[in-house]
Amino acid sequence: MYDVLVNTINFETWPRGAQYGAQLAALMQASLTGAYIYPSPLYATPSFSTPELITAVIDTARALEASALASRQPFVAWANSMGVEQASWVVGQGQLSDALVQIATWHDLLVLERNPDWTWAAPDDLAALILAVGVPCIVVPPEPIRTATLARIAIAWNGSPEAIRAVHSALPLLQQANEVLLLRGAPKDAYQEVSWKPPFDIDAYLGRHGIRVRPQDIACSADDAGKVLLDHAGRFDADLLVMGAYGRSRFSEWALGGATRQALWNARLPVLFRH
Repeated sequence: MYDVLVNTINFETWPRGAQYGAQLAALMQASLTGAYIYPSPLYATPSFSTPELITAVIDTARALEASALASRQPFVAWANSMGVEQASWVVGQGQLSDALVQIATWHDLLVLERNPDWTWAAPDDLAALILAVGVPCIVVPPEPIRTATLARIAIAWNGSPEAIRAVHSALPLLQQANEVLLLRGAPKDAYQEVSWKPPFDIDAYLGRHGIRVRPQDIACSADDAGKVLLDHAGRFDADLLVMGAYGRSRFSEWALGGATRQALWNARLPVLFRH
């Protein structure tokens, strides 16, 4: 069983990311969890407030929570209509990123929507979540996606631990594909103090899982890697791009690698990231 988690900021209509997640869950015969998260009323209360204002803020939060909880049956019915046999709905209170990091531990995959009108308006916010959440994340682009399909999948490959984790996480999806394009970039030596004989063979690894790939070498600078990957994925007409999410913590802030940043903010197709 594959457990898919989608986040939605609306419980009256289901946004693009939720629709993609539901279609993907139906395709994979997976379970689907919809999560609606709202901030604590404490964040909406001014520092200097009257008792009446505090009461009003708390009452508003309670009414919002009640309405969100009442959306369980509509969400489950909608998911069922999309072909999802097992669906659930949860409502959380707290910081959105913290809540998603916590609930993602119950799931195999998190589907996010790249939407500048959401909390992810700041690039660092979405990047920080992808790097911290601990599960693979599919980021759905702003462009419309008529239906979720996995017929053609491209893999960004350079032998790094992040790329290996991304491929491993994506195995159930890759096994659905009719064609898989392996975009081979320059190898990244992550473990210079360790050597293996024979070295890890990505073709043999995928072959053991019934996945045959079409390899294609790409040569470009690190600054152009993200653009080149997206260009090749576009020419392949890929339904999904699988890639490692490269980043590091810098004074409690996340700094993305160049290829990850370019793919995250410029992709016109869904991208599965795994840190």
